[in-house]
Amino acid sequence: MTKLSVNINKIATLRNSRGGNLPDVQKAAVDIQNFGAHGITVHPRPDERHITYKDVELLNPLITTEFNIEGNPIPKFIDLVLKYKPTQVTLVPDDPGQLTSDHGWDTIKHKDFLVDVISRFKDAGIRTSIFVDPDPKMVEGAKLTGTDRIELYTESYASGYPKNREKAIKPFIRAATVAKELGLGLNAGHDLNLDNLKYFIENIPWTDEVSIGHALICDALYYGLENVVQMYLNKLRINS
Repeated sequence: MTKLSVNINKIATLRNSRGGNLPDVQKAAVDIQNFGAHGITVHPRPDERHITYKDVELLNPLITTEFNIEGNPIPKFIDLVLKYKPTQVTLVPDDPGQLTSDHGWDTIKHKDFLVDVISRFKDAGIRTSIFVDPDPKMVEGAKLTGTDRIELYTESYASGYPKNREKAIKPFIRAATVAKELGLGLNAGHDLNLDNLKYFIENIPWTDEVSIGHALICDALYYGLENVVQMYLNKLRINS
């Protein structure tokens, strides 16, 4: 079964909008694990507009499933990851102040940089994943960096799904097949939701993990957090 890692950035965004500690990000992470999620994802950005570096410190001892820290590997981020040694680090080429992740790495252009950063994390015993677009050349380039996994950036799949889901999934099947042939683990994330998740997993059942935050937290406003975690887990059971 594909694992579900819940990105809790939006919970932190809501908290930060009023100050104080409501909602409680630490409690939310513990609850989400207890509700059955396989992991927790956080994405601390340099401006700390949602998850803060302090949050990572407080969350680290509470995560009993898998802890995935994602972000742009600037020096401050690298130091953070090496200090807390999560299960997985996901490298994302965000620009400073970027609203949300909107592209994957050019794994050919940035090969030397990625090789250096990834080797540091792997030496520390941290599983590595890098954010890539569904382009076989970028997947092949990722293999040369030494990464353990790639995470396919699924925004184009999500936006194309309502119009033509067969067309939307095709480049992802191609990229995922290349990753499988090269022996790379496969994650996926960005704009996956209750409508499009099951079809993605049915077509790429070797997906190791999906990271879902925004849609899941939005759904929780209507259905409740515990119910929503179960709803997403059900979508990942491709025989259900």
